[in-house]
Amino acid sequence: MRSVSWSPDGKSLASIGKDETLRLWEVTTGKEFATLKAPPGEFTNQLNAVSWSPNGKIVATASENKTIQLWDIATGKELVILKGHINAVMSVSWSPDGKILASVGEERTVRLWGISSPK
Repeated sequence: MRSVSWSPDGKSLASIGKDETLRLWEVTTGKEFATLKAPPGEFTNQLNAVSWSPNGKIVATASENKTIQLWDIATGKELVILKGHINAVMSVSWSPDGKILASVGEERTVRLWGISSPK
């Protein structure tokens, strides 16, 4: 595993590894309850970091391919791919109210993304 993030209620963990897959785990049992992966050909690259939103509905992943993916936990679907970094995205973190996502790129740039309208 490369990165983990607690759900806001503390009952689940999100993890990412070198296999390009986001996995969700139930903490009390240690069992995986969801495996999220982009459709073949759409997104293939190593994931570097994961961060669960404060409302528990979205997980963000940071990627080597210069993008951030937002995942809907309820449906298991990718919501959007955020593009703007010129190198690998190394970390992502939500603001306490969940309205802003911060990302840091290998190019030493921090970007702030308005999540009500991901730009």
